[in-house]
Amino acid sequence: MDPLGVVPVEGRGSLPYSLVHGESFVAAASWALTSAGVELFDFDVAWEQIRSSGRMLVLHDPLCPLTPVEFLIRAVEEAEASGAVVVGTRPVTDTIKAYDAAADGTIRLGATVDRETLISVTSPVVLPATVVEALEGLDLSDLPRLVAELAQRYPVRRIEAPPLGRRVLGEDDLAVLAALSESAGNPEPEDDEPEDDEPEDDVDPELA
Repeated sequence: MDPLGVVPVEGRGSLPYSLVHGESFVAAASWALTSAGVELFDFDVAWEQIRSSGRMLVLHDPLCPLTPVEFLIRAVEEAEASGAVVVGTRPVTDTIKAYDAAADGTIRLGATVDRETLISVTSPVVLPATVVEALEGLDLSDLPRLVAELAQRYPVRRIEAPPLGRRVLGEDDLAVLAALSESAGNPEPEDDEPEDDEPEDDVDPELA
């Protein structure tokens, strides 16, 4: 059976309704899920019906609106093969500093955190049917927090999302994502210059 899927908007303010290439984040994420063979369910469906369906559940964050269909398919296949919760992630590229806050409110910066030890949860989060059946419910307002909670109870596998799978948290992120998308969709044109062949001599056969 095809997995079930949902594009949660709660806890994300108005961002899911922002536009990228003329489509809302929600519309783009929903299209990607259905194109990946996932059946979207109505928010009015009771959780008990989902639990008893015997199907995987794919949570696709609309704040990762341009996550490629192929990556969603790969995540579903990985969850089906491994039986683990599968999570899309991106490496952390920002400089992260530890800090201490004194009683008077003074903040002292500490050492730089090793970015190799950090990840950024993106999308999707794929729950195998056995995990869905065991859960009493889901809080979809914060997928990174949900992943942390699931990791305490179930095996979790991380797969690195492509750059187009990055999360959008504001206008600057959206500008970067749109630029990445345009670059990916418009490859450099091929060199169409004609080959510089030597012209053939126009020789009359009678004179050859």
